[in-house]
Amino acid sequence: MTVTLTEPRPVQGRKWLAYAVLTTVLWGVWGAFIEVPEKAGFPATLGYAVWALTTIPCALFGLRIAGWSLEHDRRSVLLGCGVGFLGAGGQLILFEALRLGPAYLIFPVISLYPMLTVLLSVILLKERGSRRTWVGIILAAPALVLLSYQPPSSTGAAGAHWLILCLLVFAMWGVQAYLMKFANQTMRAESIFFYMSATGLLLIPIALAMTTFSKAINWGWTGAWSAAGIQILNSIGALCLVYSMRYGKAIIVAPMTAMAPVLTIIISLAMYHTVPGAVLVTGMVLASISIYLMAE
Repeated sequence: MTVTLTEPRPVQGRKWLAYAVLTTVLWGVWGAFIEVPEKAGFPATLGYAVWALTTIPCALFGLRIAGWSLEHDRRSVLLGCGVGFLGAGGQLILFEALRLGPAYLIFPVISLYPMLTVLLSVILLKERGSRRTWVGIILAAPALVLLSYQPPSSTGAAGAHWLILCLLVFAMWGVQAYLMKFANQTMRAESIFFYMSATGLLLIPIALAMTTFSKAINWGWTGAWSAAGIQILNSIGALCLVYSMRYGKAIIVAPMTAMAPVLTIIISLAMYHTVPGAVLVTGMVLASISIYLMAE
């Protein structure tokens, strides 16, 4: 049987931009506070489990908007679960990569995943942008690397396994954003997010297996409950991202929403009363110019 794809939805005014900005803001705030529960004794792996649980109300909200109608044909299930497994699975692999290798090398590499999304969208989806948009996309690459920079630590790297895992996460997240746009051509955004939530929940046992329960875990307000309040921002942002991909171009949405660290840095600097170094300042300037150019 031949499957005929529908034409991609046209960009509806600035609706895509509103969702993209909301995603960036929510992820920026989330990024600024995500380490709070971990520093209080709540492991990041359990933070993943909490995040997966917080996607449930977001998925139900989306289905309510869609009239409780869920696309459940095989193609839709495969596409939706593919988006979910690539995103959530990449997060779990990132935990292991950070355990084996240096964060100051891992994050700059992974941060470039939107460039893979752009490449796939141009080649496979035939997306095009204006000259101004492409200048913004090009500036996004160095901006993302600079924004994810972390000073080298004395922690040694265990072989080259961390690099393989790092590249795997880069590929998974780059393909995920492309697949999200591809799925939006034939599926409702609400259905895509439902399957993202379902697959995230299915991977909770892996996160639990990665957790060291022999150490004390903070299940109180500053630990587990704090994580829930912070992770819900991530979940709402992810839902907005799906809507942004529905109405906008992946070559613009992916790099723009990846600029969330700009807000994260601003909030963190305000909280800890520190002055950013030259690397972060340069990254923030490039990111600001990039976002302005892409938001045409």
